[in-house]
Amino acid sequence: MNKLYLWGIIIIAVMLGATYLSVGGSKGGLNDDIVNMLAITGAVALVLITVFVVIKYVRQMQVDSASGELADENWDGIGEYKNSVPTGWAVMFLLTMVWGMWYFTIGYPVNSYSQIGEYNEDTLAHNAKFEAQYKDITGDRLIEMGESVFLAECKVCHGINADGIDGKAANLNKRISVASVKHVLEKGSNNKLLGMEMPMPDRNGLLNSNTGALITDAEIEIVSAYVANGMSGEGADVFAGACSMCHGADGKGMEFVAPNIASFSPALVSTILAHGKKGVIGVMPKFERLNDKQKEAVGAYITSISK
Repeated sequence: MNKLYLWGIIIIAVMLGATYLSVGGSKGGLNDDIVNMLAITGAVALVLITVFVVIKYVRQMQVDSASGELADENWDGIGEYKNSVPTGWAVMFLLTMVWGMWYFTIGYPVNSYSQIGEYNEDTLAHNAKFEAQYKDITGDRLIEMGESVFLAECKVCHGINADGIDGKAANLNKRISVASVKHVLEKGSNNKLLGMEMPMPDRNGLLNSNTGALITDAEIEIVSAYVANGMSGEGADVFAGACSMCHGADGKGMEFVAPNIASFSPALVSTILAHGKKGVIGVMPKFERLNDKQKEAVGAYITSISK
């Protein structure tokens, strides 16, 4: 027997044996599992096709010489023949497409069992059970739930005490910092990140109605400290002239216009969790894996611990 074919048969035997041992010897084995059976079938087909096609063309290169009409283009003197696509290659290409369509419609259709599908169904069932069980909780029970969710999802950035871990994230024990207010006043903010319609302009669009002029550096410093200090101290007049028209005289915001900058509220925190937020520290991602009740609970907890 030709050595080339002998080595091909040896390679086929080794590869198929390794595939069978890998799949058949794994947890569960074949056990009439169509996915594992398809894996074995596909491996057999791929090995047979690959080895014998390689042998065929290696043999062909040993004995054949190129012929046919050369294309006009060449690259560094290397030309290309205008030969037709090899029949075997074309047949295998079409069979591969047929195999793919068969696999998705009959061999392993999308409505068949899958671990991902089972997980998704279990998740939906669990979420429905959760919402039914906890949809009406309020008060201390809601805050307790929020603390549990916070410790599971939020403490990695904000810290177990919600203090922001030395500036890694926002300190949630107080509504807002001087740096955050100053950053927004200077650079503006796209409130669409908070589910709102109106963008917050930067300093070039902020007028102090008391003076009729653009807000100054000194006024930015004063009003930033005023807001961060819980809407108290020096700066009330600047706030009234430049900020109250959107945020309200008390800083508690207006729905669909501007957020509450005086204090946290469950609704505000829920909106940030749903849409994310960009600030002086960076971008906080949205938390799609939390359901509405969990977001509300986190909001209730943060509101309860903040000043």
